[in-house]
Amino acid sequence: KLKPLHWDKVRATSERATVWDQIKSSSFQLNEDMMETLFGCNSTTAAPPKEPIRRSVLPPVKQENRVLDPKKSQNIAILLRALNVTRDEVSEALLDGNPESLGAELFETLVKMAPTKEEEIKLREYSGDVSKLGSAERFLRTVLDIPFAFKRVETMLYRANFDTEVQYLRKSFQTLEEASDELKNSRLFLKLLEAVLRTGNRMNVGTNRGDAKAFKLDTLLKLVDIKGTDGKTTLLHFVVQEIIRSEGAGTNSTDGNHENKMASNFKEEDFRKQGLQVVAGLSRDLSNVKKAAGMDSDVLSSYVSKLETGLEKVRSVLQYEKPDTSGNFFNSMKMFLRDAEEEIAKIKDDERKALLLVKEVTEYFHGNATKEEAHPLRIFMIVRDFLSILDHVCKEVGLLQDRTMVGAARSFRISATASLPVLSRYNVRQDGSSDDESLAS
Repeated sequence: KLKPLHWDKVRATSERATVWDQIKSSSFQLNEDMMETLFGCNSTTAAPPKEPIRRSVLPPVKQENRVLDPKKSQNIAILLRALNVTRDEVSEALLDGNPESLGAELFETLVKMAPTKEEEIKLREYSGDVSKLGSAERFLRTVLDIPFAFKRVETMLYRANFDTEVQYLRKSFQTLEEASDELKNSRLFLKLLEAVLRTGNRMNVGTNRGDAKAFKLDTLLKLVDIKGTDGKTTLLHFVVQEIIRSEGAGTNSTDGNHENKMASNFKEEDFRKQGLQVVAGLSRDLSNVKKAAGMDSDVLSSYVSKLETGLEKVRSVLQYEKPDTSGNFFNSMKMFLRDAEEEIAKIKDDERKALLLVKEVTEYFHGNATKEEAHPLRIFMIVRDFLSILDHVCKEVGLLQDRTMVGAARSFRISATASLPVLSRYNVRQDGSSDDESLAS
């Protein structure tokens, strides 16, 4: 006797042909012995029940037991897939206190996964089949097997980021020192201040603003607001032109000869170009000043404080040490703590030194008015904004120089039919090049 097959039979009909009409009873032979072996009522190899078969093809998520909030469990599962790291690798890193093996990004993610106290209790007390837990729950259970696991995670995240943050602070304070040095020792910036002082005093003759001995650097930002009679040239344009003239090494020829005067004009334009390049280079010379202007001393100080208070987490974790604790975590953290304390002491010293230099350079330019400064790094901000204006003015002066050169060249253009001695008489080229030689031959 075989197991029954429950089905709904199709009744035979003579009205229309069906596929069943094509089937002959003798066309297919069954292996009845095999059927009896497989589907006999007394068979020991009976087919598995249908219900478990259906369950086995359902998505794994349906048969997972949830301990965490479903949304949190799903988020952790997504993070774990993105990290591409095994539970054993995480456990090993936490036991050995080796953040380099996993990196800061992974520890940041682990901090986000930390269970609440209630969730931790549920995970620890779960007594069901662990294999039926979701991937997030299985991962957290493994991590929680390590004593004070997530306190370890926090300290290792701090340690993983420590060197990067120290380097950032050290570089920032070094930039402030270099900015102070650049500003104080810039020959060209000093010359610019002298030009502005002389120009301003000349404009202020006969007023209570005249005969000034110094001015606050904020004044530099006002130079473009004072326009000449043409409505375009500003006081800064004028100052730049004056500095260009003084920076150029050219001297006008005392010879009244027409040809020499024109050659001298060309020479003078070369000197003016050189002078403009020097002035335009001020922005490059004060590159650290521009960097320093983008910093905030309060933010830097808060980073130093944050770095220092972070050590408290390391010290508090070290209190959990027991003689039988496995792994190298505590020894590793003790060595790190000693080195970190030394580094933070150096960084705090760098901070004091840098801010003292900034104060000194501010007093160097503003004297007692330094006390009125609302922001310790404000002097760098003023100079940065001025350099931006200066760059724009230098471009405009450069375009003006180019137009002047073109105009001068047109004014004594030579006919193509002119005889060769005319070219040599004007002596436009004086470098003895092969072109001159070919013209003379």
